[in-house]
Amino acid sequence: MSGEKSDQSLIKTPKQLIVVLLGFTVSAFLVALVAYLLVTGSKTTGDKPSALDASAVAARIKPVAEVVFAESGGGAAKAAQTGEKVVQQYCAACHATGAAGAPKIGDKGSWATRIGSGLDQMLKVSISGKGAMPARGGAAGISDFELSRAIVHMANQSGGKLKEPAAPKGAAPAPAAERSGEQVVQAACIRCHETGAGGAPKIGDKAAWSQRISQGVNTVTMSAIRGHGSMPARGGLADLTDGEVTRAILYMFGRAGTDGAAEKAAGK
Repeated sequence: MSGEKSDQSLIKTPKQLIVVLLGFTVSAFLVALVAYLLVTGSKTTGDKPSALDASAVAARIKPVAEVVFAESGGGAAKAAQTGEKVVQQYCAACHATGAAGAPKIGDKGSWATRIGSGLDQMLKVSISGKGAMPARGGAAGISDFELSRAIVHMANQSGGKLKEPAAPKGAAPAPAAERSGEQVVQAACIRCHETGAGGAPKIGDKAAWSQRISQGVNTVTMSAIRGHGSMPARGGLADLTDGEVTRAILYMFGRAGTDGAAEKAAGK
């Protein structure tokens, strides 16, 4: 009798069958889910950091939390040019010769009225331009301070006694003074221009210099910088600045004149 009971099924009703099947299905689903999580979890751990890992958190907040400080583009303040240098580079083309009605440097009569109007008024006219003179004398890159310096330099060589304008706050110190025109001539140009060797126009020879003077200081300066004929570039002194070359030319222009303007052209 006991053997027969052991062989009998535990499921006796349809309801019991449904419960057993449902339990089996849930158990199988849970086993499959655990297996899936174990497999995918191992892959994620191997390839990517945990969502709570410090590096993962830092990566997510980086676009908001990271701040980059750009360097200041200004750098060191640019040293202002001297009045003489500005004159040599921009103003001398007309003011050294009186071209286009410009008041010639050294001509007290031409400068008297202008000096009498004061530096502020002369600066105002220079900034806006007048007659044949373009705005800022054609030198758009120079500051009002540099332009004022140039005006004072020319005016004081023409009978004025204007005070050098004060440098604006934060301005860099002025660069070392360049050589005068006479110093450059003595160092480089004198070798040929004193005697006229190699066809060089002799210093003081008005006829020899007249054609060059008529070309203007800028044209002659560029020729001297590049070299011309037997004259080497920059008169053979490679360290000469463009301003020093111009200054030497103005000195020799003055020596070739008849109005005693040699010292004024040399910046004395």
